[in-house]
Amino acid sequence: MAFQPQLEKTEYDQKLLDVARVVRVVAGGRRFRFRAVVVIGNRKGKVGVGVAKGQDVSLAVEKAVSDAKKNLIKVVLIKGTIPHTVEAKFNSAKVLLKPGVKGGGIVAGGAIRVICDLVGVDNISGKIIGKTKNKLNNARATIVALQRLKPIK
Repeated sequence: MAFQPQLEKTEYDQKLLDVARVVRVVAGGRRFRFRAVVVIGNRKGKVGVGVAKGQDVSLAVEKAVSDAKKNLIKVVLIKGTIPHTVEAKFNSAKVLLKPGVKGGGIVAGGAIRVICDLVGVDNISGKIIGKTKNKLNNARATIVALQRLKPIK
């Protein structure tokens, strides 16, 4: 029987939210780098967003995952949803999160959907308010909203 290497199983799932090619103009021409935005979560109440730049996409993603691990937050969940309605703003991004009814699923788009899925929320209603299409700011606004949640006694 041949030796089979064990694949490393991490406790966090990760999703690539955005990849952007950024350019720096120098005397010799243009220098291209990649910026990756990654969301990680354990689907049990912990989630983090990381951003990093690298010479290629895989290097940027790797650095963003380690950045996300440094910025993990713990989220209050009650029966698969959030305890109350919360609104948050980060730069120009505004998000509104409402508890969802049982069986309703994740009714949200973009960054909110990815973050809520990775944090372990089963039922939630979310809305990105305003015109911003910046996924990083929307993700950070969602993180701020989740940090504002308080357990209901």
